[in-house]
Formats: sequence, structure tokens, C-alpha cells
Amino acid sequence: MDVRTDRKTLEATAVSNPKSTAQIAGHPLHPMLIPFPVACFVLTLFCDIYYFSVGNTAWVLASEWLLGAGLIMGGLAAVMGLTDFLGERRIRNLSASWWHMGLNVSAILISLYNFFMRDVDGAAAGLPVTGIVLSAVVVVILLASGWLGWQMVYRDRVGVADY
Repeated sequence: MDVRTDRKTLEATAVSNPKSTAQIAGHPLHPMLIPFPVACFVLTLFCDIYYFSVGNTAWVLASEWLLGAGLIMGGLAAVMGLTDFLGERRIRNLSASWWHMGLNVSAILISLYNFFMRDVDGAAAGLPVTGIVLSAVVVVILLASGWLGWQMVYRDRVGVADY
């Protein structure tokens, strides 16, 4: 049998990878957006810890701004992720995608509570203990969620182009 025939037969019988619905020119948007909220939420924890160690309220303000930016970018990433989730049945069939989504929603809700707690009670209210604990919980959740996201990409090939 000819090598070209084998390749054509394989390509004809192969199942394509689960596609990202939210994309521009074939590039999935969700993976482009997720670094921003992750960075903001991790830096929020660092700012909280630094405020605890030096007591300079500028770090409290920085963490509040980071929380706000993380929530905005997290909302955008969530919309893109939900678009992918709802737009592709094979993504919905992965248990990792359900856990990934649930963990991310939890991280956003905890961060939203953290933000409003600081906004209503004053930026330094509840800090250092409550703010640090909430920020640390979000970072741990993001580690688990990120692990599942990479599992979907590398093991389940979600959003990976077919060549």
C-alpha cells in the first residue's frame, strides 16, 4: 500500500480535536485571556502579604485595583470559556471541563466577595487575615483549575488545531 493512501485513509477516519467556538482566525480566545486574571489574583495575594509585613496602605489599594482588574478580565475569560463549553458537545462530555469551570466560578465568586468586602468596609478592613486567606484560597483554586485546563489541552486536545 502506498504511503499517501495510508495517510489519506488515516485522515479520513481520524476524529478531529474538539474545537474552540470563541476564536479569531482559528486562535482560541479563552487561553489568550486567562493569564490576565490569574496574574491579577496572584499579585493580589502578594500585595496583601506585603501590606501585612510593611503596613503601607498603598499595597492595600494596589490589591484592590488588582482584584478589580482580575474580576473584569476573569469575566471576559469566563464568557469565552462558556462559549467554548456550550458550543462543543465533546468539551461538555469531559469531566475535567466541568471541574475546571466550577473551580473558576468559585475563584471569581470568592474574589468578588473579597473585593466588595474591601470596598464596603474600607480597603484595609479585614486585612491582613481575611484578605490574605481569601486571596490564598483563590490562588490554590487557580492552581487546580489551571492543572485541569492544561489536561484538557494536552490530553484531550481541546482547542488544538488539526494538522
